[in-house]
Amino acid sequence: MIAIRHQFHIAAPREAVFKALTTIAGLSNWWTTETSGSTATGGVIDFRFGPVWKNSMKVNEQQENSLLDWECVEGANDWLGTHITFRLDENEGKTRVNFEHSGWNEANEFFASCNFSWARYLESLRQYCQTGNGEAFGSAGYRK
Repeated sequence: MIAIRHQFHIAAPREAVFKALTTIAGLSNWWTTETSGSTATGGVIDFRFGPVWKNSMKVNEQQENSLLDWECVEGANDWLGTHITFRLDENEGKTRVNFEHSGWNEANEFFASCNFSWARYLESLRQYCQTGNGEAFGSAGYRK
């Protein structure tokens, strides 16, 4: 299977990064302002990107301040059944994030577009954790 992978550092404690990944308020500040649902293990989180796009993620696993795994249960066909995983650890006084969006069937044009978009949203996550201001879809700071 094919996967999107990114590794980067955030100058913020792991607890703050984990909170940004595991709360509706946190997710709404870096990915999309239209976030709702349950972030508990077994819960489903809905992410809307305007009137057309919606992704629903089942929270499969959480290990406090170190691991988060979602499975896409609703969304674009290429996303269905894929997993989005965040692994956090400390490195040189920062939080190191190992991100993976795995389970893609092919590296097509949509895959390439999503890879670019993930990089943009992961930078939004970094900015949110470091400054309190992300650029989530639908926010005042979002650049189209």
